[in-house]
Amino acid sequence: MDFFGQFFVDAMLLGGIYTLMVIGLSLSFGIIRIINFAHGEAIMLGAYGSYWALTILGLDPLVALPLIMVAGMIVGMAIYKISIKRVLTAPHINQILLTFGIGLILQNLALISWSADERSVNPPYAFDSMMIGDISISTARVIAFAVATILVVGLFLWLRRTELGRASRALAENGDAAILMGINVTQMYGIVFGISAALGAATGVLLSFIGAISPFMGFHMLVKGFAIIILGGLGSIVGSVVGAFVLAFAETWVAYYVPGGAGWSEGVAFALLFLILIIRPRGLLGQAVEE
Repeated sequence: MDFFGQFFVDAMLLGGIYTLMVIGLSLSFGIIRIINFAHGEAIMLGAYGSYWALTILGLDPLVALPLIMVAGMIVGMAIYKISIKRVLTAPHINQILLTFGIGLILQNLALISWSADERSVNPPYAFDSMMIGDISISTARVIAFAVATILVVGLFLWLRRTELGRASRALAENGDAAILMGINVTQMYGIVFGISAALGAATGVLLSFIGAISPFMGFHMLVKGFAIIILGGLGSIVGSVVGAFVLAFAETWVAYYVPGGAGWSEGVAFALLFLILIIRPRGLLGQAVEE
């Protein structure tokens, strides 16, 4: 198989970014049971935050990343308190319509404020690359992969090693028992939704120096995100990681080995979504979900 080394490296780097993109989405569903259609806009706002931090303050995206994540968490917690909290016991269709509406509002606010013109963030490493043998590796993608890995590992450590993380897992496994144990459900849900938004904003920061920034970039990423969590299994964070790499390898394989595949690779998410819903609706590592 020609170019296998290049294919493998590109797919791995893409999988790391997809993992960070989807893990916040999976976290909010796995614990709060909210399908957040506004998650793509958290990614979009994170990318614009990176752009304006560099343009106005001269901050490198990696330096601005912690600040943007904190801002994303605060905004996420505010959105939860103002709106999401009120529909926790409502039918799923109400929750979907609410988060979809929030996403549309944020997208149109960005469109009005910053126009539809595409922008880009170009720190010194944006166009650098290195050669290992005959494999060309983008420095920006390596940095994005490394940061994404650190954040994902940090999330797993938070879930397993901290009091708040264990409380979140208890809520995901048995909400009623968690309440009887004295866990403050409203507070925990707000924190989890805030972390989910912060991870989405972090994804936007990493994407800001890899691709173009526009008010519509969130929806594009959201479609891939849903394909990944359905592939991996709704509510399974580990399944989301697996699904992210499956989609990354499938897209990259199509781009490399299917004639004219570069144009087809963006449709791979839809094809996988279609197949998994027919063959295994619960995904690879998913759990049963009540109606």
